[in-house]
Amino acid sequence: MNADDALLALALDGASEKIRHRTHAWLARDGHALLGIHHPDYPPLLKRSPSPPQWLFVDGDASTLWHPGIAIVGTRLPTPDGRDNAREFAASFVQGGLCVTSGMAAGIDSAAHIGALDAKGPTVAVLGTGIDIAFPPGNRRLMERISQEGVVVSEYPPGTQGQTFTFPHRNRIVAGLSLGTLVIEAAYRSGALITARLAADAGREVFATPGSIRNPMARGCHRLLREGVTLVETPQEVLDALAPVATAFADDLRARLDVPTSSRIALQHSLPDMDVDTQRLWDAIGHDPTPMETLVMRTGLTAAKVASILLSMELGGRVVSQHGRVTRKSS
Repeated sequence: MNADDALLALALDGASEKIRHRTHAWLARDGHALLGIHHPDYPPLLKRSPSPPQWLFVDGDASTLWHPGIAIVGTRLPTPDGRDNAREFAASFVQGGLCVTSGMAAGIDSAAHIGALDAKGPTVAVLGTGIDIAFPPGNRRLMERISQEGVVVSEYPPGTQGQTFTFPHRNRIVAGLSLGTLVIEAAYRSGALITARLAADAGREVFATPGSIRNPMARGCHRLLREGVTLVETPQEVLDALAPVATAFADDLRARLDVPTSSRIALQHSLPDMDVDTQRLWDAIGHDPTPMETLVMRTGLTAAKVASILLSMELGGRVVSQHGRVTRKSS
C-alpha cells in the first residue's frame, strides 16, 4: 500500500460502503484531491495551528491555500448593513492582496465569499459537511463558483452529512488557514465567537466591527471588544495591522523554499539573484496575463511552490496578479 492509499484508508476509517464508493468516484474527477498533512501542497499556516486536520479533501486550486489570508465570519442572520460590510471588506481585502476564508454558511460567510469573488480575488470555503455537500443547500451554486474560482476544502469525505459537532469543528480550519479573523455581526453566543477564540489560541490577530446597541447581532462583537480584540471600522485598518504579519509569513515561506529573501528588489529583465526555480518561473511568465495552471505546466514545479514564489515576486514588485492570471509588472 502506497502513502496515498494509506491516507485514503485512514480518512475513510469507519465510513460506510456508500461513502467509500462515493469518495473513490469523487477523487477520480479533475480538480479533486486528498492532501495529507505531510503533502508538499498542504497549507503551511494551517499546519502550524494547534490542531490541524491530518488530511483535507480539496476541490479547486490547492495553491490558493498558500495565499496569505483573512477569515471573515459572523451571524447567519445579518442586518443589511452587516451583509454589505462583509462584501465590502472582502472586496477590499482581496484588492489589498489577501485571500478571504470563511465557512460558506448563510449570512456573513456567504456575503464575504461573494464579495471576494465579485472583486476577482481568491477565496477559500471550509465546509462542515462532506466535500461534495453544500450547506445550506441553497449555496450549491456558490460552492460550485468557489471551486472554479478559488477552492473548497473539508476534512470530511464525500457524502458525509453535517452534524452538531462538525460545524464548530471546521471553525479551527477557518482560523488556522488565516493570518487573522474578522467578526462582522455575531450573537452573544455564536460559532463566529468560537472561530475568534480559536484564532486567538493559534496566535493569530482577531478583529471585530462595532454595531448598534439595539442590534442583538452586534452583542457578540461587543463582547469580543470588551475582551480586548481590535476594533476596526475600515478594511484598511485590518490591512495595515496584518501587513507586518503577512510580510513575515512570506519571508518564512521564501526561506523554507530557498526563494530570494528581499521583498524590495529592483525590477529588471535579467535577474541574477534568482535561484533556479525562481528563474524558471520568471522565464515562464510572459507579458500577457498567464493562468496559474499554465505556469505549473511550463515550469514543472508544484502548484504550491509556484504560488509561494509568485507571492515573493508580487511583494518585490516584479509581477502583478489579477483575475487569477499573472503578468510581469511594467517598469
